[in-house]
Amino acid sequence: MLVAAGAFAVMDTALKILTEHYPTMQVSAMRGFASLPIILLPLIVKGRLNDLKPVRWKLHLMRGVLSVFMLSAFVYALRVLSLADAYAIYLSAPLIITALSMPVLVERVGWHRWLAIGVGMCGVLVMLRPTGSSITTLGAVAAFVSAVAYAVSALSVRILMRTDTHASVVFWSLAIMTLVSTAIALPTWEAIRLEHVGWILMAGAFGALAIHLITRAFHLAPPSVVAPFEYTALLWGAGVDWLVWNTLPHARLYVGGGIVIASGLYVIWRESRRKPAQGVADAISITS
Repeated sequence: MLVAAGAFAVMDTALKILTEHYPTMQVSAMRGFASLPIILLPLIVKGRLNDLKPVRWKLHLMRGVLSVFMLSAFVYALRVLSLADAYAIYLSAPLIITALSMPVLVERVGWHRWLAIGVGMCGVLVMLRPTGSSITTLGAVAAFVSAVAYAVSALSVRILMRTDTHASVVFWSLAIMTLVSTAIALPTWEAIRLEHVGWILMAGAFGALAIHLITRAFHLAPPSVVAPFEYTALLWGAGVDWLVWNTLPHARLYVGGGIVIASGLYVIWRESRRKPAQGVADAISITS
């Protein structure tokens, strides 16, 4: 999980650099095209292309559309926010998943977790607070929209994995997202410069690597053990901001991000006490 968080940070660094030169939807499309071959190659080598056969087409299509919102919103957030700022808001996703699990999956959410969700959302509001720059505020809202889309998609994966393979779930989400993003981006598509090909390949390779590692992490250990390490993404983001862009997070990020992380850890702890730990790679591997 620690290495997966770092791999995502490398991918997002490449995406942030690309947003300085290309439209948001084009960056999303390029990231998808770069990752698809890496995901397909192991299946081709092992002769397991049949694993890609979808069973619930409508749910796959919904996840693909959600992925467009998720990635494009996050890419826009990266355009106007620091990596750490975007991560801090995006890390509210586990709280949103818990809140939506009751109406979507008909799961019981006790008052302890509802209280943690409410406190965590207060932390999000701290980070969403207008700072005098409407662009920065829109970036924060975009990061939160991305987190909501991620949460809904994660819940849909729990349903999909009852009938479809993991390879099918990952591939069709990415493929549909890539096609839709490309269709939207085509009218304003800009020629890809040779000096940016490396960044595009980096985004695709590290994104695919992160998906594999995070899935493996939840396969090897209980969620209550692994999930807290996902919050190290904030440290990776702050480190990259300092090394690459020579910036440090605002004070409100430390306050709001700390509240969100503390609330999320509490929810994970309550979940580990409520029922025996069980693998949830299906709910986590859709981060891409």
